[in-house]
Amino acid sequence: MNRKLRTSAAFPAISLSQHKPSARFDANLLVCPEHRAEGALALAYISHPDCLRHEMGEHHPESPARLRAINDRLSAAGIWDWLRHVEAPLAPLRALQRAHHALYLAELNAAWPKQGYVHLDPDTYMNPYTLTAASRAAGAVLRAVDGVMAGEFQRAFCAVRPPGHHATRAEAMGFCFYNNAAIAVLHALDQHGLARVALVDFDVHHGNGSEDILANDERVLMVSTFQHPLYPASGAEPLGFNMVNVPLAPYTDGVALRGAVTRDWLPALERFAPQMIVISAGFDAHRDDDMSQLMWADADYAWLTEQIVEVADRHCRGRIVSTLEGGYDLSSLARSVLAHLRVLGGY
Repeated sequence: MNRKLRTSAAFPAISLSQHKPSARFDANLLVCPEHRAEGALALAYISHPDCLRHEMGEHHPESPARLRAINDRLSAAGIWDWLRHVEAPLAPLRALQRAHHALYLAELNAAWPKQGYVHLDPDTYMNPYTLTAASRAAGAVLRAVDGVMAGEFQRAFCAVRPPGHHATRAEAMGFCFYNNAAIAVLHALDQHGLARVALVDFDVHHGNGSEDILANDERVLMVSTFQHPLYPASGAEPLGFNMVNVPLAPYTDGVALRGAVTRDWLPALERFAPQMIVISAGFDAHRDDDMSQLMWADADYAWLTEQIVEVADRHCRGRIVSTLEGGYDLSSLARSVLAHLRVLGGY
């Protein structure tokens, strides 16, 4: 049974040419240089044109249009030129192997089509560009961690696709192939020698893959919230002592979100005192996104990001790496990402 895929004529075929932000603008969102916020931070925006070349069919909601909508909105808001644009590299095999079994990676490569599509589950397909895009997405979070740790920039947002948080150690699922967030967490721990990294996951779907990979690793705290019941029908019972999972009932709004964060997330994060925070940033809990039944608004994403930033400022020198997960209504996705980046960059 197709548990997650929503097909709709609202997702037309998309050209695979490289994105260039449109010239249109919204005067209400414009950020002029003289009005830039005091103390605005160096915020890296890490992406690659290869992330537009992966697609899973004409009406699939996880489409290249998602990144185009985000880029256009940031351009219209006047933020595009303030971001530090960084090209995502390809991820080395050793980084992927920290999160995924070698056999799984080999099987994924063996299934990679030279033309057409290969279906890995009812919702998750590969085209000839998929694994290159997935490698860029994983490479983006690696570049983000390296840049933050080197002091090149304080924070980073990885505008990448395919997303990652459903990919387990040994299975692609839910539009995901490589688990970008888990790869970032393990890179920070193993390559940079950090002792404590927190993963914050606020996608409407439970980050089952991240939990599968990171459960019971004492160096990691994962806090998440998601609609339950909903795909992938997991998360109500945490897999490890280091998981703070907060299921939310359908049709609850930002009040329930704020209660969960204040009651469950923030005390756990304070006790853990992370040295870096990685965010799985999903925007499909928005009330305009019919992938789910949560009722969040743009302002909820801004508030949530503010809470994460305050923890990061207290405990880890402000170091945050955020990577795009869900969000399928193009307008609310773009607006919510804008709200997220305004807070991350101090705009």
